[in-house]
Amino acid sequence: MKSSHFWNWVRDETEPESRTLYLNGVIAEESWFSDEVTPAAFKADLASGSGPITVWINSVGGDCVAAAQIYNMLMEYPHDVTVKIDGIAASAASVIAMAGTRVLMSPTSLLMVHNPFTVAMGDSEEMRKAIQLLDEVKESIINAYAIKTGLSRTKLSNLMDSETWMNANKALELGFCDEIMFQPATPAEPVENSFVFSRRAVTNSLLDKLRAKVPKPPITPEQPRTKASDLDKRLALLK
Repeated sequence: MKSSHFWNWVRDETEPESRTLYLNGVIAEESWFSDEVTPAAFKADLASGSGPITVWINSVGGDCVAAAQIYNMLMEYPHDVTVKIDGIAASAASVIAMAGTRVLMSPTSLLMVHNPFTVAMGDSEEMRKAIQLLDEVKESIINAYAIKTGLSRTKLSNLMDSETWMNANKALELGFCDEIMFQPATPAEPVENSFVFSRRAVTNSLLDKLRAKVPKPPITPEQPRTKASDLDKRLALLK
């Protein structure tokens, strides 16, 4: 059996039904293509328990076939899958991250998407086949990104063409993650609301002061009290 060093399961002793999966390093240094042993080993580990799982990812990527199979297994897992990116989720590792029911990123972590690549040799026909294969692999990766982010395929394709690196805030903005870890539980009141409230308070205070300075004519039996409309007219003259 090939080494499975890039994944490691840990059971939470305080919560027996909860497990943690750590994905570190290169995703399958040896390709899973035409490999029935390693994927079966990962699937057996995944099925060996039940209940929610937390997946910690710190990987620069690796084999896209392995990433696709791990993504599928996590998507089919019948319980919640919380993905936490604490270092980097790049290339194939970013595909696995999209399988999370919720995806959280550390404020210091990175996520990167880019076009798939391969090494090919042969005549022009072999090169055309390699290009077609890469195009299809790209479309399959976009499928995972689109399901998670809701972004258009054109937008996602452009992000991959540009080899886009995202910090946690950018990934949250684009929908690649759902939450940034270690943030305050209750967000502060928006600054705009405070500004609006303060401006209204200052305006009301100023009007009160102006009303106090408006001279009040003496009241005689023949002359009634100043009407509210007259007071507004005097205030208008002071502007």
